Amino acid sequence: MSLDPATLAAAVTALLGVLVLVLLAGRLARFSGLAPRIAPRGRDLAVDEVLSLDGRRRLAIVRCGGRRVLLLTGGPQDVVVGWLSRDPTDPDIRA
Repeated sequence: MSLDPATLAAAVTALLGVLVLVLLAGRLARFSGLAPRIAPRGRDLAVDEVLSLDGRRRLAIVRCGGRRVLLLTGGPQDVVVGWLSRDPTDPDIRA
């Protein structure tokens, strides 16, 4: 069985089109929240929560390794408010 160049080109084009549609559907699902975002492995830095205080300033809880830090950003300078304890039930929030 031999394939002529036109049939082979059409098959390759159709395959590439299907692959592009699958990739776009995956990105759309992650963007819309239907699928979880895949976190890169080997990274120890992540933003856990962000709270907007006003138009410029924000409080952010950033996880670095096994610890969390509270940051105030957006003012004249960014400030490390403090490191949070590893145990959320601990009354002393400073580590």
